[in-house]
Amino acid sequence: MREEVTIIGAGLGGLILAGILHMHGVKVVVHEGEASPDARTQGGLLDLHQHSGQRALRAAGLFEAYRRLVRPGEDAKRIVDRKGTVLLDRTGDPASARPEVDRGELRRLLLDVLPPGLVRWNNKVVSIQATGRGCHRVTFSDGSETQTTLLVGADGAWSRVRSLVTDTRPSYTGTCFLELHLAADDPRASAAAKVIGTGTLMAVASGQGILAHRNADGSIHTYVAVNRPETWLTRNAASLTERVASLFDEWAPSLRALITGGDARPIVRPIHALPPSLTWPRVPGVTLLGDAAHLMSPFAGEGANLALLDGAELARALVLGGGDREDALADYECDLFARSGPVAQRSAANLERFFGPDAPNSMVELFARR
Repeated sequence: MREEVTIIGAGLGGLILAGILHMHGVKVVVHEGEASPDARTQGGLLDLHQHSGQRALRAAGLFEAYRRLVRPGEDAKRIVDRKGTVLLDRTGDPASARPEVDRGELRRLLLDVLPPGLVRWNNKVVSIQATGRGCHRVTFSDGSETQTTLLVGADGAWSRVRSLVTDTRPSYTGTCFLELHLAADDPRASAAAKVIGTGTLMAVASGQGILAHRNADGSIHTYVAVNRPETWLTRNAASLTERVASLFDEWAPSLRALITGGDARPIVRPIHALPPSLTWPRVPGVTLLGDAAHLMSPFAGEGANLALLDGAELARALVLGGGDREDALADYECDLFARSGPVAQRSAANLERFFGPDAPNSMVELFARR
């Protein structure tokens, strides 16, 4: 099979790229290793920014549909210390220019505008081979394969496509998240919601913290952050929740309950990042977007926004780029490097602010300035 544009990865960036290309009559296929759209939870809330995420949705003709999904007032922020003392309690702004939206609902919006079959699920990449003149052969775990004249890596942190353009791999930042979930009908959810407030709770200290918010269905989403070596995380993984909880022994009981009160096995998410200055030479017939191109910690709030903008800008370059596709890709990548580098630098700096020696005061200063 020969495909004009092959996108590996059905995340936000890959889907918006596919949607805009399809809208303009470009033949495109998305291959995704997960079995279905509902194979795993899609994370929590995102605030989409006017000049990146929202701009991308406008380009895709989905801005009004997105506005119907936003959660007014969910941008509230509450910062507390380890004793539970409130240091900053900022109410949400129903007219915020950066409203919150559920990541899963946003992904569903991007999927629903695509025709059946454009996203091919359970298609995990096992190998990619250059076949000359900018073409690539992609082989999948079921033995099938495809050839394409343009391969786009939208396949996240551990991108298989990235290896075609650079040998650089993500490095562990030293911070790990345990992602926990508490169902809305759990008797413990009401008490947790009172601690969290109307938006996002940030209980941070040097080397550790608890970040939590409520989902649209009333369930509780919690990320427990610890600064520990990767070897500490993998040693006796069965007891990881207990070992992490022991690091919070001196914290307020109401905060510790957010760690011990989950209703499912936690998801371990070591935070990795690519170098902020990462670039690569133009490789014919292949490019990257989103985390595949500029993986960073989540502490600039820009990862999803950049992925969406990458997808929209790549689509624009391909649709409006004129005759030479390689020139269009070169222009796209030049802009990609210029916009992602400073954001990655800011993300790394904010990671230090969240869990560095001056936390939580450093966080109060950061959000007080906004």
